[in-house]
Order: sequence, then C-alpha cells, then structure tokens
Amino acid sequence: MNHRGQPMYEPFAAEFEAHARDSAYNAHYDRPAVLDLLGDVTGVRLLDAGCGPGLYAEELLARGAAVTAFDASPEMVRLARRRLGGRADVRVWDLERPLTWLPDATQDIVLMALVIHHVEDRPAALSELHRVLRPGGHLVVSTTHPTCDWLLTGGGYFDRMRVEETWQTRWRVRYWRQPLQAWCREFTDAGFLIERLVEPQPAGTMATRHPEAHDRLVHSPGFIAFRLLKP
Repeated sequence: MNHRGQPMYEPFAAEFEAHARDSAYNAHYDRPAVLDLLGDVTGVRLLDAGCGPGLYAEELLARGAAVTAFDASPEMVRLARRRLGGRADVRVWDLERPLTWLPDATQDIVLMALVIHHVEDRPAALSELHRVLRPGGHLVVSTTHPTCDWLLTGGGYFDRMRVEETWQTRWRVRYWRQPLQAWCREFTDAGFLIERLVEPQPAGTMATRHPEAHDRLVHSPGFIAFRLLKP
C-alpha cells in the first residue's frame, strides 16, 4: 500500500479526513452499508484494518465495540488517535506485513472498509485476518464494484489489472480491479465462507446532501460489500 516509498494516503491524509466526513461515497454510501453489515457490536472485539482517520472506529466505539485499529499512514493514525482519544488502541502497521502483534483467534470481527483493492498481496493479508479471527467470527469487506471499475476504466470485464488514477484533482492512488468471481475466489481460498453480499443503495441523507451522486447510485452500483464467516 506504499507509493513511491511512503504510504499512499500519507500526502493527503488531512484532506481525505475532511472530505470523508460528509462525502457522498464515504459518509452516505459505504459507511451506512458497512455498519449495517456489522450488526450489533456491543461488547465485540473488533479490528479496524486500514482505519484511515478513524471515522468508522468512532461510530463503532459509540455502539459499544472494543476497537483495535491500524493504518499504514502515520498521519492517518495521528488523525485517528486525535479523533478517538484513548478509547482505542491505534497503531501504524501495513497490511502487506504479517500482524505479528496480534495473537490467533483474538478478534470477533474484522472490518476492512475500502482497503482491500489497495493491497498487493491480498492472499497473505486475508490469511492473517483469518488467523486473528476466532472461529465463528466475521470479516466485513467493502471495495469498488467490479462493474463500476470496468465501466470507468474500460477494457474487458474479466481483466485483472492495477489502475493508477488521480482523485479529487491531486490524490494519486493505485488500486486493483478484477471480476467478482476473482474477489470471491480470494475470500474462499483464505478459508472464509461468503455469508452475505450487498450492493448498497445510497442512504436517504444523500438525496439532499449530494443529489447528483444519489441519482447515479440508485441506478448503477459504485461499491460492493461482503460479510465473510470464519467457520
């Protein structure tokens, strides 16, 4: 998840935080869908993998979860710590590395929101997340929808490729696109069962806050989310 020697989101972490607090795709689309998939988290040991500035973790703490979080970007971790205070253990760590500081079967739920498409070695990362989950625990993952990626970047739907783009005029990002069956194969190869697959509809709040994005997303998917079970 590094880009030119530094974590990809490091140069624009503060800008991303300000954007994501109320953006159409973050605040009114992915976060509501993911929080719904997580369900009741009261008393749950929850790992937020790739936590960014702590916007999901903040809500999960408010709902009663015991949150541990990490991100590859030191600036994102600083922002998350500022947001969360001392209520969560937040540290700098990269999903490309083994989670050596987490023992086996110590987490009830792992959240990976809009992160997995940035990971190069996804089989290794998924294997580590599977390891730290208790049996019967869940991994909730959201990512860009394969159909949306195909329509935006062209080529064939079944192409598997790295995409480099500029978001918000100056955020240089890199992510992987691949067909739905490839995502599903990676999850099951890591030992997970796919319990639910959700193609989110925008939250009702988006209609007033971001009407153009709302009109687009009620007709065409932008993201996709999975609730995965460790048997």
